[in-house]
Amino acid sequence: MLHDGRNAIVVDPGLAKPVFDALKRANLNLAAILVTHHHADHTGGVAELHAASGAKVFGPAREHIPDPFTPLKHGDHAEALGLDFEVIDIPGHTAGHIAFFLPAQESAGHEAAPLLFCGDTLFSGGCGRLFEGTPAQMLSSLDALSALPDATRVCCGHEYTLANLRFAKAVEPANTELTQYNAQCEALRALGQPTLPSQLATERRINPFLRSREATVLRAVHAHAELPADAVDADVFAALRQWKNDFR
Repeated sequence: MLHDGRNAIVVDPGLAKPVFDALKRANLNLAAILVTHHHADHTGGVAELHAASGAKVFGPAREHIPDPFTPLKHGDHAEALGLDFEVIDIPGHTAGHIAFFLPAQESAGHEAAPLLFCGDTLFSGGCGRLFEGTPAQMLSSLDALSALPDATRVCCGHEYTLANLRFAKAVEPANTELTQYNAQCEALRALGQPTLPSQLATERRINPFLRSREATVLRAVHAHAELPADAVDADVFAALRQWKNDFR
C-alpha cells in the first residue's frame, strides 16, 4: 500500500480483508488498485475492494482482470494520488505481466528513490516461474528491469528472499556480497521483519537471474546442466531457471 495520509493505492490485493483492515487502521480512502498480472493471489480482492470504494483499477491489457479496469501496455501511464506510474511489459511469469515504475520524486525538499512494483517477475534473489512465457521473454523482461536506476526500490509480490538466497549461494558460493546480504536478510527475518523492498543495485550483485551472463554464473550453469559450449543467453537462463525449479 502507498498513501498520502488521506488516500491510498494498493497493489495486487489477493484478499480484500487485509486491505480493508489497513485502510481502517490508518483512516484512509482507497483511490486506486494496481494489478501486475492475473493470478488469483494478486487479484482475488479486486472486485470486492472496487465495489466498496469505487477505486479505479489499472491492469495488464493482455490479461483477464476483474472488470471494470483500465487496460495498460508498455509505454502507458497510470496516474493516481498525483503520481505518474510508467508501465513496462514484462512477460514470462505470465504472458501479459506488467510492472509499474515510479521515477524518483521530489518531496519536502528531498528526493524519494524510484519505486518498482514488479509482481512475480523479479524477487529479491530470484525470479518467478515461467508459467506462460518463454525463457527468452523472461530474460528480456529482467533485462528491462535491471536497466532501471540503481536506487530503485524493488517491491515484489512475495517474501521469498531466504529461499531464493539459498539457491543463489549454490550458484555463486564465493560471492561475498551475496553472503553478506543473506546474513542481513536472516537477521531481519529472525526479528519478524520483511527483507523488502530490496534495491536494484543490490539485486544486480546477488541475484543469479540478473547475473546469468556473468562468468561465475555461466560456469556454474554449464557444470550443472552440461550445456553445449555454444549455448545462447536464453539457453543458459532456461537451464538456470530449471535448476531453481528442481532445487531443494
